[in-house]
Amino acid sequence: MPIYHKLGNFPQKRHTQFEKPNGGLYYEQLFGTEGFHGHSSLLYHVHRPTQIKEITKSYSVEPKIAIGKNIKSLLLKGFELKPEDDFLDSRKAMLVNKDCTIGLAAPKKSLTEYFYKNADADEMIFIHKGSGKLRTMMGNIDFEYGDYLIIPRGMIYQIQFNTKDNRLFYVESFAPFYTPKRYKNESGQHLEHSPFCERDFKLPTELETHDEKGDFTIKIKKEGMIHEVVYATHPFDVVGWDGYNFPYGFSIHNFEPITGRVHQPPPVHQTFETSTFVVCSFCPRLYDYHPKAIPAPYNHSNIDSDEVLYYVDGDFMSRNNIEQGHITLHPKGIPHGPAPGAMERSIGKTITEELAVMVDTFRPLMVTEEAMGLDDGKYYKSWVE
Repeated sequence: MPIYHKLGNFPQKRHTQFEKPNGGLYYEQLFGTEGFHGHSSLLYHVHRPTQIKEITKSYSVEPKIAIGKNIKSLLLKGFELKPEDDFLDSRKAMLVNKDCTIGLAAPKKSLTEYFYKNADADEMIFIHKGSGKLRTMMGNIDFEYGDYLIIPRGMIYQIQFNTKDNRLFYVESFAPFYTPKRYKNESGQHLEHSPFCERDFKLPTELETHDEKGDFTIKIKKEGMIHEVVYATHPFDVVGWDGYNFPYGFSIHNFEPITGRVHQPPPVHQTFETSTFVVCSFCPRLYDYHPKAIPAPYNHSNIDSDEVLYYVDGDFMSRNNIEQGHITLHPKGIPHGPAPGAMERSIGKTITEELAVMVDTFRPLMVTEEAMGLDDGKYYKSWVE
């Protein structure tokens, strides 16, 4: 997302002295991705951001794989995932490959006792239930039902919930999230045909600057491990920053669907892309308006991608017996399409109220033991008449 943003105070010229009011210098940090080539921001800290006092504990959080090479379509009943108090403990990986981890979480309490950093992956957290505030070293973002939160790798954050009933769908990506190239011109501005634009993004505000020394625990995820690292100063000590690499939010309710006389293919719903998968938003929209249109999606072969659908709300016209929080996996190798009867039922319909998030991965997904605990066991047979 090539948008320039800034908060707080910083020097007019980068890599130059930035003096504190009472003497001494602020400490500059380049916060970037993909080496020195990708998006980056320059942060200015009250204290050196490198002061590690101790590493107290390291333990594995690698998901346990139940099916390594999967050909079966699955339906996972996501709302059957039991809530847990702790934010990290509540996060359960469902589907994984070398490029991403797709999971669910139902945290009951805010993350306040420690800070969290994912050193491996950018995170996309979709807010299905709940509201609150994402607190980061680069500013805060209020969130609510329907928001995507995009958190770059390396971002130190906490998350504050207003409620105990919180349901999250998340994706950890080992490649950065971007908005689709076809929506943008050469300089990165969103074009007129894009289903959303820059003014729809929720950018960080309310920069917190803590000038505190002590013991501050940051749980850092790296290579399937959590390392508990004690910092000597509060990680939210940034007085100002500017650049292009920062957390942001986007509401699925601000996605404006592209419609046509006949059924449009899934790419018209695309919201984010990486080099290894895409994310689409299926939103309330008018159905196709050709006099002979079939609003239900046509059958299509999953040859290049595994397709994951997370059902949020609405009627889910193309499927039978789908409820909120369900996840379907349609693996590459076999075709799929509307459930029996769905095509016929759709004829003559003029509008859908469905709301869903789709993730199409270019490599096959492995199924975790946590996912198998939510599997209905029979979805792969649901096309038999």
